[in-house]
Amino acid sequence: MSPHAPVLLAEVLEALAPGPGDVIIDATFGAGGYTRAILAAGATVIALDRDPTVRPHADAVANDFPGQFRLIRTPFSGLAEAFADSGETKLDGVVFDIGVSSMQLDQAERGFSFMRDGPLDMRMSDEGETAADIVNGWDHGPLAHIFKLYGDERQSGRVATAILRRRVEKPFERTLDLAALVEKALGGRRGAPIHPATRVFQALRIAVNDELGELRAGLEAAEATLSPGGRLAVVTFHSLEDRIVKAFLTERTGNAPGGSRHAPVAIETRKPSFTLSVKGAREAGEEERAANPRARSARLRAAVRTDAPPWGRIAA
Repeated sequence: MSPHAPVLLAEVLEALAPGPGDVIIDATFGAGGYTRAILAAGATVIALDRDPTVRPHADAVANDFPGQFRLIRTPFSGLAEAFADSGETKLDGVVFDIGVSSMQLDQAERGFSFMRDGPLDMRMSDEGETAADIVNGWDHGPLAHIFKLYGDERQSGRVATAILRRRVEKPFERTLDLAALVEKALGGRRGAPIHPATRVFQALRIAVNDELGELRAGLEAAEATLSPGGRLAVVTFHSLEDRIVKAFLTERTGNAPGGSRHAPVAIETRKPSFTLSVKGAREAGEEERAANPRARSARLRAAVRTDAPPWGRIAA
């Protein structure tokens, strides 16, 4: 299987049910795996991606499917504006594949991987604050906070202390330099199932790219932009992302907890803006997980847009 193989492809296509005349937004174009399958079903695809390095993949798709495809460089938060600018009037589906791609991890110069030496960057676009800016400039408290919140690193304070001490002597510039410092600060954890720097690198990547904020904004934009009957499919890879998607769909389908007699809540009068098309979350089968390691933690949640007005802001 290709290292860029789209995860849960059959399940995503089932949830989206693309066909001739449909307009689908692939909000995470990447190497174009979902897009190609959707185009092959006869639909038109508006692809979004903030990563400038996807352009060769987009050019190849445009060459293979002339007139059916366009790429717009924007993060999730620009989804509604991108659709408005496309000139299309009906949106039949949106798919998100959340998180870093194997394509980005494989490029050492992007700075995502603690296994490859490269500049400490981690930006999915070529704009904004880098991971080096964060580890060299943030105070102890904010650093420890993101390591704990985004990486679930139990020794977040110890790692932040080690970073502040070392950066006085020499700023961090390279991925392997930071990975070695984290490994030393955590005592190496020999025999641990994951590398000691895994959680810290994940936390930095999420912070650099505001991944959770962008996910919330993207879900809101999809809600506001999908036509009645339009289909939403979201593939996540870790619990932070999945909790946001689950909470969004739980609320928007009208299934949020209603409080108790000791803590009553106001009666919700808004109509559900989605109905679930997949109950709970679907996971990859054994065959796909064996062939594609990225599929092991993947979860798909899917829903269909109703004709109700959008609910608006998602709670942080």
